[in-house]
Amino acid sequence: MKLSKEEVEHVALLARLELSDEEKERLTGHLNQIMVHFEKLQQLDTEQVEPTSHSIPVENVYREDVVGPCLPAEDAVSNAPEARDDYFVVPRVVEM
Repeated sequence: MKLSKEEVEHVALLARLELSDEEKERLTGHLNQIMVHFEKLQQLDTEQVEPTSHSIPVENVYREDVVGPCLPAEDAVSNAPEARDDYFVVPRVVEM
């Protein structure tokens, strides 16, 4: 499979990319080189390969949820643009 310049232009349009003619030509060549690699990969026999989402085993590492000292309210709002009585003051948002 080989991509045409028109197909690259179409993808660029969908991605809202403005490309010069030089960039379109260059990208067409680069993408076609990538497609050659994918064609080689398609020739591999993967019948006995178990599907995976990662190339290495991945597991979540969680820490214990330990109660600790809280940040004092005055420290929490110390860098706020506007604060009152240890609370953040934000613009009122009311939709009718």
